[in-house]
Amino acid sequence: MSTQPIRHRLAEAAVTLFDDNGYDETTVDDIAARAGVSRSTFFRYYRSKEDAIFPDHDTLLARIDARLRASTADTAIVAITDAVRIVLAHYVDDAEVSLRRYRLVREVPALRDREIASVARYQRLFREFVGAWLGDSPDAGLRAELMAASVVAAHNQVLRGWLRAGGTYDPSGPLDHALGYVIATFRHLEQPQESGDQVVVATFSRTASPQAVMAAIQQHLGP
Repeated sequence: MSTQPIRHRLAEAAVTLFDDNGYDETTVDDIAARAGVSRSTFFRYYRSKEDAIFPDHDTLLARIDARLRASTADTAIVAITDAVRIVLAHYVDDAEVSLRRYRLVREVPALRDREIASVARYQRLFREFVGAWLGDSPDAGLRAELMAASVVAAHNQVLRGWLRAGGTYDPSGPLDHALGYVIATFRHLEQPQESGDQVVVATFSRTASPQAVMAAIQQHLGP
């Protein structure tokens, strides 16, 4: 008998059977039998056969929520990027199942719909966290939605690239690169400007000298 955790054995059994026999033709009983457990044991770990090949999203979401709640306003963006890394690491740590799942999801509409619903849960968690962080500031709801969508998009773009490459490289560097764009876009939210601050936008010819640029800026800003 395998010493792997039952949850992992069931996931491997489901992926293998979906690959070999087809998603529609595979039953919960088939998965349980291949994993060497009973039908009732299967349902102690998963609600349905499609759940068996997806990550334990409830556990992952709980870990992300705990990381976000441990942050302060000054470290909110760091907490968000840490949370994204937790999700990516979960896929990478179980690369074989992740890669096989990726192939199946592309082929089976029911699994694709399940994945879309799962992504929405992560985005909602990030949106609620950012919304609470921004409080009653102007456009808080809009900014929270935009930031949550950007975080999830950055993660998914890196994850897809890694999956398409067959998991042949460490995706942590590309994730840091992608998150850099998110941080650059939203970093100013940590230190909102005073309401009386004004922004001056100016354009200059490429041939303008530094002295001319400084003189023009000083003229606009005044004494």
